[in-house]
Amino acid sequence: MKGVILAAGYGTRFLPASKTIPKEMFPLIDTPAIDLIVREMLEAGIQDILIVTSRRKKALEDYFDREVELESTFTASGVEEKLRQIEPVEANLFFQRQRNMLGTGNALMLVEPFVGDSPFVVAYPDDVLVTGPSLSGQLIEVYRKTGHTVLACREIPEGDISRFGVVDTRMNDGVEVVRAMVEKPPKGTEPSRLVGFGRYLYTPDLFAALRRSHPKGPLTAEFTQTAAINYLAGKGLVVVKRFEGKLLDLGSPQGFLEAIVEYGLLRKEFREPFLKFLRGVVARQAPE
Repeated sequence: MKGVILAAGYGTRFLPASKTIPKEMFPLIDTPAIDLIVREMLEAGIQDILIVTSRRKKALEDYFDREVELESTFTASGVEEKLRQIEPVEANLFFQRQRNMLGTGNALMLVEPFVGDSPFVVAYPDDVLVTGPSLSGQLIEVYRKTGHTVLACREIPEGDISRFGVVDTRMNDGVEVVRAMVEKPPKGTEPSRLVGFGRYLYTPDLFAALRRSHPKGPLTAEFTQTAAINYLAGKGLVVVKRFEGKLLDLGSPQGFLEAIVEYGLLRKEFREPFLKFLRGVVARQAPE
């Protein structure tokens, strides 16, 4: 099993900060989202991980490399705790640049030489699972039972879901099989309330499906993976995992702000003083 993290996008919703700092490096207190994704994959037993980047994102490679200067300083000072904090993760990390921002379908086609004949988990760093078992691991468990592509999904009972990929499913011998995925359906046209989140486990069949759905001639707009998923779904080769655990959505400034609060409350060293602070803020904001 291999891992792929798609981290080449512009992150325009976070301008001006994302002009020079990769959005994937924005910290949840002290840990970038992409670090949490890599550790999630390692927890699931995935050692070989390819990160798709772009020319503005050299900081991602630097982050996962050794920091020799700091190591020397902390070693000389005998600060073992800080040495542990900057120790690189024990993964086989590879980096590939997406030279043109032509969508997720294009990015996925670039990873075929890395993946070869292996199934692979694809992660978007906008979605981070912070409680429960590894999300990658949950998908792998379903793959081992079915041998099919697996989508991480969750029911959203109310509210607007028009910015998501919405999944129509059926049950087959206890397995939830995908009929179709509708990307960003207009409000009121959703086939269900079951939404796909930023984790996929693909079989190598994906690449032939991507080539089949690739527009003829040069790309002039973003090419997504949705048509390829629907092609495989039409053959009964895509299933759903209704995943467990708390997911943080970092895809918008509002979501990122809420995620920092949620993550701060999950951290034992911050929880009580942070709760006290939040209660004080709420009290000051209450109408007199």
